[in-house]
Amino acid sequence: MALERTGIIISGLETPAPARRRGRRVLHLIRQNPLGFFGLAIVLLFGFVAIFGTVVAPSDARAISAGGFQESPSLDHFLGTDHLGRDMFSRVIIGSRISLTVGFLSVIFGTLVGTAIGIFSGYVGGSVDNFIQRTVDTAIAFPALLLLLILTAVMGPSMRTIIIAVGIAIIPGVARVVRGAVLSERNNQYVEAARALGASTLRILVFHITPNVGALSIVIMTTLLGTAILAEASLAFLGLGIPSSVTWGQDVNDARSTFPFHFWQAFAPGAAITLTVLGFNLLGDALRDIFDPRLRGRL
Repeated sequence: MALERTGIIISGLETPAPARRRGRRVLHLIRQNPLGFFGLAIVLLFGFVAIFGTVVAPSDARAISAGGFQESPSLDHFLGTDHLGRDMFSRVIIGSRISLTVGFLSVIFGTLVGTAIGIFSGYVGGSVDNFIQRTVDTAIAFPALLLLLILTAVMGPSMRTIIIAVGIAIIPGVARVVRGAVLSERNNQYVEAARALGASTLRILVFHITPNVGALSIVIMTTLLGTAILAEASLAFLGLGIPSSVTWGQDVNDARSTFPFHFWQAFAPGAAITLTVLGFNLLGDALRDIFDPRLRGRL
């Protein structure tokens, strides 16, 4: 009878629905990483305005004399106007397209290539690893901004050039970090078991090593997005950005070279750059904590 009652009680228990468990998990992660959630909100906000910029922008970002010259913020122009009377709020919204596009594409390109080099170098080892790492050391020692300036000057200013230049500058650092992770993974038991079963080197790299360093690559990618956006803004500030495009760096340069200096003309694009870089950095830190096995017990 007691067993029957116990069975009735146990059978009567209801497990939480999968959707409810996922919701609780998300809320728990938000409570544990409030800054990461704040960074995600910033990233989603700028992503939204980049996709729907033409709908959100109150006026044409290139329209000269859309308002008075160098106006302060008002109801008609939320962030004021520049020296040509262009609406700064609209220019910040439209400029997010270039910054996020260059940031995402260059980081994806640089992270994929750097991850592939790091995986191959760390797994193969020996003289091949030494040669690759000395090349990586040389690339890291070379000033990144100077490399960007040289590549942009040689290839000509365009979106494709900036994406390739920023991606190439990202590759060495990614390869170094991923190579360190592969060195610790290649001697694990699952790799030894794959070798014992006769798996080829390519199969081990693709189906065993790569999935185990994939989370690290995602975290690196998220962290480097802010750096890539800052690099694009730096090139635009120096006059090597995308020609005839609305960019945050170009707006900051215009404000610097305008007399008399107008605070709001520089503040609007500068604040956009700062918030975007901050958002990606906070999100990257949160993802690092979430994917770090040593911290999973606290999350």
